[in-house]
Amino acid sequence: MDQLAAMRALRRVVELGSFTAAGEALGLSHTVVSRQISHLEAKLGAQLLNRTTRRFALTTAGTEYYAACKHILDALDDADRAVGQHQANPSGTLRINAPMAFGTQELARWLPQFLASYPELRVDLVCNDRIVDLIEDGFDVALRLTRDLPDSTLIAKRLASSRVMLVASPDYLRRHGTPRTPQDLLQHNCLTYTQVARPQEWRFTGPDGADVAVTVRGSLQANTGMALCTAALAGTGITTTASFLAHAELRSGALVQVLPDYPMRPRELYVLYPHNRHLSPKVRVFVAFAAELYASRDWD
Repeated sequence: MDQLAAMRALRRVVELGSFTAAGEALGLSHTVVSRQISHLEAKLGAQLLNRTTRRFALTTAGTEYYAACKHILDALDDADRAVGQHQANPSGTLRINAPMAFGTQELARWLPQFLASYPELRVDLVCNDRIVDLIEDGFDVALRLTRDLPDSTLIAKRLASSRVMLVASPDYLRRHGTPRTPQDLLQHNCLTYTQVARPQEWRFTGPDGADVAVTVRGSLQANTGMALCTAALAGTGITTTASFLAHAELRSGALVQVLPDYPMRPRELYVLYPHNRHLSPKVRVFVAFAAELYASRDWD
């Protein structure tokens, strides 16, 4: 027996005054409504209605039970409405994880526009260059810049591609010379990013389409690209960087691209979120906003 359905049937019978009217309101026959209430009485071990051929009346137990049913059903209806409203209007706190450079230099540029579009949302942004467990660490969504995503139960939506290039300051190149081929890098101070599988291995595609790999060395390695870019600006050496991170410095001439004829494999920007049949509105609108943003702009 579906006890909630029987409770709703009892309420309709009492409020509408007949089994037939209750059945019409519930989309059931009056026989089914009568059977539901009989099963409910059998379960409770108490008579709820005194029936005659033409009318009925609540018993003392029925009066008490009807009042309790009404309270319970009203509370359930209120809960349903609250959830429905929450589903319609994204609200609450959206916890986002992003790489340090991307979160502070790129995401921070358009996050205010997203928040202005959804005033009932709050964002808790955590930036770091370690791979977090979204479920274990309580994040709703993550942004990743990577060449290869590990196998995961998470949903991954590709948003854009980011060029990766070598850069150095004009001062460094004046003092140490400009590399013409990847092999020339062996004579240079190369600043390496440690959050990749092989930090010292830099791979390129040559003008003839062939892959070229060199193992580099240098005086500085770091787990954040911002530190490496800052060191390159200071003339310390040559480093790899994502195009979004150094575009202003490249435009101003504070950094120049090294080996432009030997491109490096780009990194892909993904948004990741847990697989859930009922995706929360706050995650849904964030993913849609980011997808539309990067579909309509030339990131590089």
